[in-house]
Amino acid sequence: MRAVEDFADSALSGRVPAKIVLGAELLKKLLLLLLLAGVAAVILWGVLRKGEPPKVNFARVKRQTLVSTLPTNGKAEPSLWQAVRAETGGVVSRAPVEDGQTVAAGTVMAGITDPTLQADIDAAQAKLNEARANLASQEAGGKPAEFTGIENNLARAQFDLAQAQKVFASVQRLVAQHAATRQEADAAREKVQQSELEIAGLEKRRRSLVSPAEVAAASARVSDAETALKLARQRGALSLVRSPMAGVVYGREARQGSYLNAGDLVANVGRMDQLRVRVYVDEPELGRVAVGQPVTITWDALPGRQWHGQVDKKPVAVQALGSRQVGEVVCSIVNEGRALLPGTNVNAEIRTAVVEYALVIPKETLRHDAQGDYVFALKSGAIERRAVKKGASSLTMVQVVEGLTDADAVALPSDTPLKVGDRVAATM
Repeated sequence: MRAVEDFADSALSGRVPAKIVLGAELLKKLLLLLLLAGVAAVILWGVLRKGEPPKVNFARVKRQTLVSTLPTNGKAEPSLWQAVRAETGGVVSRAPVEDGQTVAAGTVMAGITDPTLQADIDAAQAKLNEARANLASQEAGGKPAEFTGIENNLARAQFDLAQAQKVFASVQRLVAQHAATRQEADAAREKVQQSELEIAGLEKRRRSLVSPAEVAAASARVSDAETALKLARQRGALSLVRSPMAGVVYGREARQGSYLNAGDLVANVGRMDQLRVRVYVDEPELGRVAVGQPVTITWDALPGRQWHGQVDKKPVAVQALGSRQVGEVVCSIVNEGRALLPGTNVNAEIRTAVVEYALVIPKETLRHDAQGDYVFALKSGAIERRAVKKGASSLTMVQVVEGLTDADAVALPSDTPLKVGDRVAATM
């Protein structure tokens, strides 16, 4: 354009012929006209473009079988288990079982050493031995020295009696033969009687060394000592911690060399083929849960694996779990291969309902305000608000029981602000 103007100026100054000057003027006007036409076209395109309705994505309302699930989390534990605890305090001298080990009822889980227990047993045994010796002495007649003296005298008296009886018998035969006198026979009889009296006196003296009351007291002391020894041995037996049931060991706390107080946990023993899962359901969703509903469990540590079971028990109370208010729904599952470990945090999905031929829309199309649930539906190319009533839902879809028909389409979330009456260019 600048070149054309320079050429025109040259023509006017007489340096260019007149015909050429006239052509340059026409060219200049033509270029100006073309420039104005381009600007007008741009302005017109912008105006027309501004008037076009925005493009908005819509989803068709459709019918399908809707499986309503409730995803949440939980914790697995054996369906039948017992905590094994120490019944006496002491140092763990041995811990022969490991987590995951299968044990029978009565298997030793830990041995606890307490030096005072053996000392108590030894002391009780010594007291029992002393009590038994004293009872034997009492039953035998008293102190050994006195008893021995009496026994020796009694033995001598019994010997004398036997000799006297022999002499008396011999004298009686002689008397019968008129070889001895009656006085000799009477003297022999007196010796026999004297020996008998001496023996009776010695036996009475032996019996008098210990009274029946003293024997009874000695017997009672033996009984007390036996009881004390039995209790000491029982306390010693408690130092061996045994499994109360057959099962698999988990959560073992006892380690060799560690110290346990009475009541401290040694380990847990439970059955692993059947597990119980405590599923935490948020309070607003508890109404969807019913006993017998199918449950699917997954564990992040074993991706791709699933465990199946059912709801056994609904919660009886709501409790705080972090920032959530939840109810504990108890589920039972079959633990094939015992792969799912107790105490693990798991993912749970409760199938709360199955609705055949349900009218469904994507969850993201459902909106909510103070007036309730609604959607933006398409009607004659414009936005229309539709109040809806929802039913069952899955992870991605929600059932609509009122407010929509099979022929409707609902707006998906968009960057373009939408309001009732707006015309839109719908894309499906």
